Amino acid sequence: MTKGKNMNIGDELRGVLRGTVLTAGDEGFEQARRPWNLAVEQPVRAVVEAADAEDVAALVRHARLAGLTVAAQPSGHGATGDNDGVVLLRTGRLDDLRVDPVERVARAGAGVKWGRVLEAASPYGLTGLAGSSPAVTVTGYTLGGGLSWFGRRHGFASRSVRAFEAVDAAGELVRVTADSDPDLFWALRGGGGDFAVVTAIEFDLHPAPTLYGGRLLWPAAMAPAVLDAYREVTATAPEELTLWYDLLQFPGAAPLVAVDATFLGAGGDAETLMRPLEKVAGRLSDSRAVLPVAELGGITAEPTDPGPGVSRAELLTGLTDEVAAALLDEPIDPLLSVQLRHLGGALARPSGTPAGHLDEPYALYLFGIPGQDGGAAVRERMERLTGALVPYTSGRKPFTFLAPGERAAAAFSPADLARLQEIKRTRDPRDTFRSNFPVLA
Repeated sequence: MTKGKNMNIGDELRGVLRGTVLTAGDEGFEQARRPWNLAVEQPVRAVVEAADAEDVAALVRHARLAGLTVAAQPSGHGATGDNDGVVLLRTGRLDDLRVDPVERVARAGAGVKWGRVLEAASPYGLTGLAGSSPAVTVTGYTLGGGLSWFGRRHGFASRSVRAFEAVDAAGELVRVTADSDPDLFWALRGGGGDFAVVTAIEFDLHPAPTLYGGRLLWPAAMAPAVLDAYREVTATAPEELTLWYDLLQFPGAAPLVAVDATFLGAGGDAETLMRPLEKVAGRLSDSRAVLPVAELGGITAEPTDPGPGVSRAELLTGLTDEVAAALLDEPIDPLLSVQLRHLGGALARPSGTPAGHLDEPYALYLFGIPGQDGGAAVRERMERLTGALVPYTSGRKPFTFLAPGERAAAAFSPADLARLQEIKRTRDPRDTFRSNFPVLA
């Protein structure tokens, strides 16, 4: 049967699955197919909410025989809309979570979000390598490498994976480890969702007996002084300290500048390291404190509900005077945020995963909300800023920072991309799986 020709896909899927199947015209279909970013349209043929891992396997076996393509999205973060006619697989019901504080390991089903992991690990003085949002799933984040608050100390989140539970392109339930299937294990640790449907991840937890963090906030007039201090601190920061610099413009509010921080250690040590920032006058607030790991998401307080957005990311080869001038040359409006993330540390060392390592010491992340113009003004402002920074950007981008219209090739070295493409051709010759950013595109 040829892809796209089955006119009774809903009935066929309901005949082989125990989970929920929705197609156009069904109540709830429009809501079910929406991604996290509501500015992205997903023209899928059907949405399946799998009952469990066996249901995922049944779907993949049917898709393989029927010539269908399956795109797995636990929560829809990272969606691009490049899924015309596919079957959208939701794995929210695969929500089992187990934490072993003795072995310092967790097993999270594909529907588990980082907030739950942190809550479960926090009482034991442990943490997973989570990012800024508690609403992102462990699976989607880790398949893309996973840039964590603690990446400078422990590297990419994918590097901490011990095993994947997955459904392969033949529809078989498999446990994938470095010993059982080294090629597939390598590909899944940062190569995206092109190779199998991951139903659960087993990964290392890391010690975090004391976590200090929070946000320092100033009026935008202090942005140059804050950036100077940020450059001074990050130039010699130990791997336990991570700082993000944010230019902020919230609707209806005065522009602001912030520095968000985490430190794996005592607050007094962090304050000593951050003293140049404390010397900047005019500080409006300072939320830094010793925190339980469970409160990590509160540092940046990102939205925990879906909404529309436009983003763009670049990796900076340095934070020179010229880069600083370009960032501060004019107000960021209509963008909401221009963020610098300090990288380096373990992220700059070989990871043994497709995420490789990051030679670039800083990541730039731009975000805005599309207006009535569909986001044209936001994109134009992003183009202007990134255009000014071209001499100081590498062209590479972390996989989880890719935006609609960009290609997976930007996230990998040529050798790693070629290896991923060969694994895709060998393991999924019928193209049953569709990543948000396919490696063969």
